[in-house]
Amino acid sequence: MTERGPGRGGDGRIPPADVDGVPVADERRPLVERIGLAAVAAVIVALFAFVAVASWVSGEPFLAFMAVLGIAMTGWMGLRTLLRG
Repeated sequence: MTERGPGRGGDGRIPPADVDGVPVADERRPLVERIGLAAVAAVIVALFAFVAVASWVSGEPFLAFMAVLGIAMTGWMGLRTLLRG
């Protein structure tokens, strides 16, 4: 069985092709999968928020800043996954 999609079935430099040599179109993830991945990202964002608040209260501003960056990156990718697929 061959897998379809970018980065599968080869070294990544050659796009996957169907049986007749026509490139396969990228398929979007199903809505339920996108919602699930966004929910996982939301849980991770909540954990980063807890770390940010706890480290700020305990006097560790650098760790709080790093946790806020984690919130931003994880939240951004969660939204991108949900909206773009």
